Amino acid sequence: MTCYAYPTSAMLGDYLRAAAGFVPSAAILATLPVGTVAEGVLSSFAALFAVFGIRTVLRHGTRFEMTESALSASGLRRTSILWEELDRMNLAYYSTRRDRRDGWMQLDLRSGWSSVRLDSRIEGFAALVERAARAAESRHLPLNPATLANLAAFGLRLHTEPSVLGAAGDSV
Repeated sequence: MTCYAYPTSAMLGDYLRAAAGFVPSAAILATLPVGTVAEGVLSSFAALFAVFGIRTVLRHGTRFEMTESALSASGLRRTSILWEELDRMNLAYYSTRRDRRDGWMQLDLRSGWSSVRLDSRIEGFAALVERAARAAESRHLPLNPATLANLAAFGLRLHTEPSVLGAAGDSV
């Protein structure tokens, strides 16, 4: 069994973004008289950043355990992906620059009603991707061309046919 978690250093930026949006919005609402429209806008911003902060706390508090038979998440939301029942794998790259030199990857896995979404900030992301790819290959899962290209960027070549799914996983 191998354990994985999001390091605090990787989550710090998300915590700062949540605070930078929530604190000023809430402070203005609490200290200044504002009109109805401004109150609605500021309340929406405060709620949006509060939800982002809560999601960040939940992600940071989730621990993942990988065995030869499953990937299990423990935390507030517990779930487990059995490798022998894996029915969907998607590996996406999200660029933050036009030249695609900077960005992050996101791994989405599904097994029945259970799903797990991991991003490349988690420690051991490459090992998680490799194990998921081996499970997808053994299950002969059709993978979209973007997932196959992203696996190739990790140096993984699968013997599987691309699916007729688009990059977002929707039918074309």
